[in-house]
Amino acid sequence: MQERSSVDELAERLRRELDRYSPGGKLPSSRALVERFRVSPVTVSRALAQLAAEGLVVTRPGAGAFRARPRRPAAPAGDTSWQEVALSADATADPVPRSVDASGVMATLAVPSAGVIEFTGGYLHPSLQPERAMAAALSRAGRRPGAWGRPPVEGLPELREWFARSIGGTVTAAEILVTSGGQSALTTALRALAPPGAPVLVESPTYPGMLAIARAAGLRPVPVPVDADGVKPDLLADAFRASGARVFVCQPLFQNPTGAVLAPERRGEVLRIAREAGAFVVEDDFVRRLVHEDAGPLPRPLAADDPDGVVVHVCSLTKATSPSFRVSALAARGPVLERLRAIQVVDTFFVPRPLQEAALELVGSPAWPRHLRAVSAELRVRREAMTSALRAHLPGLALPHIPSGGYHLWLRLPDGAHESVLAAAALRAGVAVSAGRPYFSAEPPAGHVRLSFAAVAGTGEISEGVRRLRAACDEVCPGPGNRSTQGV
Repeated sequence: MQERSSVDELAERLRRELDRYSPGGKLPSSRALVERFRVSPVTVSRALAQLAAEGLVVTRPGAGAFRARPRRPAAPAGDTSWQEVALSADATADPVPRSVDASGVMATLAVPSAGVIEFTGGYLHPSLQPERAMAAALSRAGRRPGAWGRPPVEGLPELREWFARSIGGTVTAAEILVTSGGQSALTTALRALAPPGAPVLVESPTYPGMLAIARAAGLRPVPVPVDADGVKPDLLADAFRASGARVFVCQPLFQNPTGAVLAPERRGEVLRIAREAGAFVVEDDFVRRLVHEDAGPLPRPLAADDPDGVVVHVCSLTKATSPSFRVSALAARGPVLERLRAIQVVDTFFVPRPLQEAALELVGSPAWPRHLRAVSAELRVRREAMTSALRAHLPGLALPHIPSGGYHLWLRLPDGAHESVLAAAALRAGVAVSAGRPYFSAEPPAGHVRLSFAAVAGTGEISEGVRRLRAACDEVCPGPGNRSTQGV
């Protein structure tokens, strides 16, 4: 984090000094910049690369960096208004509109403005990512014989075997497809299992990115409520009967956003209900590797207890590593596997071999279990810091369930509260939070906010972020008494 701020600071200083040089003029050498600003050569290199990406400088290997020449005036904008008619005409033929609302996904991907504490992030903070281990793995992978050749479309056999072992049960490497991130795997699964216009059962609330995938494919999300023990089997059975759906998408372990774990007595019920409906269960096992230190033994994936091919399992390395380490797997058995494979090949051909080789190097290194243990301990510390701060400063926000895995908390606002007003006030106060509405496929029962503790720098930022959130509550709740919630 310190290196990154040094890069930004040096880039800004060089940006201010560019007027000293004529267009095409040579900037001081990297060595001179190192000595003048007392920074590392890596910092200088990254700062110059940042300015080059902005089009302000041009770097020439062996020659140095030069001020870029002025850009040509932009060409007059064309007239794209015709597209409104074309896109609208296409939509009229769709049984279900296929427009994509990516706002819920963008909330977790967008980088907040400088100084804003990020309670919206869906990935580990850089200080928690195994950057050195990933760099070493990628370096070793690049030197493997054939590392830059074409891999099997299903994925490297050794990596498929590793994923099969991690799922457990009777899952074999032959039933694994290596995919490019969990989002891509979910997209492939929904396209394979349901035609446009079909209903698909989803947990309520659920991951906004999955809702966006379903709607983009022309599917109709049908909500099935969850509680602290996961999806409710009786309501799941009712939803299958009422909708005629043949797909149910769920997150049985540390569900997003509630953090719920599907109770042992419900696991078999869910599979039985789906099997009797002739339906598939898409199991999104997205944070199994982000278990907290105090969680105790985890239940096996549903796929490990499914001999009949009901479950299509999705798991990924991304959440436990880096947003750019997009290696995941689809597991399925029976004829559906060939359909999944065909769709993936058409969409992406295959996951780049160097990335697959790097994944093998990473998970096979001694650094991997050390990293998982360190993250497990740190996530517990952060969860406890956030829950303690919320109880002390915002007792009016209900926290019905504290998960022992994952990276976020799900808070319910008082009846009549307006989550969008609170989220906007929080941003003005310098903390970004996720409003709950995008997590529901239908009308939500109440206002909610989701707070992530994984993307911040540490417990200090968590305490400060909750303090800012309290200030936001006070801004929109001017009444006496419980000012942190009334009138939000």
